[in-house]
Amino acid sequence: MAARVDHAVTSGTFSLDGQTFHVDNNVWVVGDDTECVVVDAPHDVDAILAAVGDRRVRAILATHAHDDHVRVAPALARATGAPVLLHPADRVLWDMVHPDEAPGGDLRDGQDVEVAGITLTVLHTPGHSPGACSFHAPALGAVFTGDTLFAGGPGATGRSYSDFGTIVASIRDRLLTLAAQTVVHTGHGDSTTIGAEAPHLDEWLARGH
Repeated sequence: MAARVDHAVTSGTFSLDGQTFHVDNNVWVVGDDTECVVVDAPHDVDAILAAVGDRRVRAILATHAHDDHVRVAPALARATGAPVLLHPADRVLWDMVHPDEAPGGDLRDGQDVEVAGITLTVLHTPGHSPGACSFHAPALGAVFTGDTLFAGGPGATGRSYSDFGTIVASIRDRLLTLAAQTVVHTGHGDSTTIGAEAPHLDEWLARGH
């Protein structure tokens, strides 16, 4: 059974710094017919479980801990028995959402997550948040970037615990160094490729966001 990427979209809200916005979030399920990992757990646990089906979930990988990416993570963990893994630098954001429930484990830069015969390597890509991580799956020709890199540029850095210079460095040094044909599966909106985004780095620097 070959590993593959399945996709669902959930709708809900994102709240930080006293403001709330309606958002659609991508959920990525990576695995084969038997087992998988889930990248992010926003809004709707039933929609995520529908994408998982009857597969064993080995881990719930949080790209970062903004509420629209981890809101149902504890519920998904209880439903599947899988741990929620989060970079510890994002614990301050996690605790705003789930003050009474800790993640199930830590992510660290360079860590390998094995599922369905392939490896996802954790890339610490801070900037949108301190502990933001991307997950590189070379066997699938894909990277899952959360809110670090979108079709059209970097994720937002205008809110607490974010920094534009940091996110640009993460994108330049950790993501744009990947193969040009690598598909970028984002936290919101359409997928893109490294090759499509790389030529625009100077434009993003010039506009400052």
